Amino acid sequence: MIKKITIIIFLSSVLCSCGEYQKVLKSDDYNYKYIKAVAYYEAEDFNRAMPLFNELSSVLRGTTKMEEVSYYFAYCHYSNGDNLMAAHLFKNYANNYPNNKHAQECSYMVAYCYYLESPNYSLDATNNYKAIKELQAFINNYPSSERVEQCNTLMDELRDKLSKKSFENAKQYYTTENYKSSIIALDNVLIDFPSFENREEIHYLIVQSSYLLAINSISTKMEKRLKATLYAYEQFKDNYNESKYLKELENTYNKTNQSLEELKLKKDEI
Repeated sequence: MIKKITIIIFLSSVLCSCGEYQKVLKSDDYNYKYIKAVAYYEAEDFNRAMPLFNELSSVLRGTTKMEEVSYYFAYCHYSNGDNLMAAHLFKNYANNYPNNKHAQECSYMVAYCYYLESPNYSLDATNNYKAIKELQAFINNYPSSERVEQCNTLMDELRDKLSKKSFENAKQYYTTENYKSSIIALDNVLIDFPSFENREEIHYLIVQSSYLLAINSISTKMEKRLKATLYAYEQFKDNYNESKYLKELENTYNKTNQSLEELKLKKDEI
């Protein structure tokens, strides 16, 4: 019996709440709608707040309340997990109200929403680049902000994802025996991401790619490419003289010298 009474009370409250919300939706009193929309927002009832702010963003355009409506509307999308739409709305706010008290916060939220949408490094990196661009723009516009440190932390994380993606792409060239492209792509990782943690493996793959490119080259290009392999090996040895790859690369080094000797003998015979 008590359980039935509890259910009845609950259903009555739900129906009453729905009835009240329908009254708000149908009201022509936009000040009343604004007050209720804010109340729903503060109660974290974003699904009810959002349609109200959406309507108010049209009818209150050009009024003093529009700034706050835009602010709440952006956060409704953010709170519901629609980060890309939230980023768009935060961006509009920062552009339309650059001197408002929320402008700095909204500029940061543009970047943070894109950050939240940045995928695993193996997926499309479009939002990673957008997030980095917006984070850097925030730092440039608000260099004294307390959020600058957090922006730098987020950018480091995003760049780490991009570096891993670039490395895996470069490594794929090596795996598929496209050694010329492998060398170029691996060099680009070193240039674009100087703090990349796995530089040792990159240099190892450059040596191996150089050797495999050389021995599969036409005779007119082979000598130059074999010498490039020796140079890459010396660079590796200077930087990683205790590397786990060194024994394997010493073998590559010896084979490279042997190939050069064979080329020299052929030239002498001619």
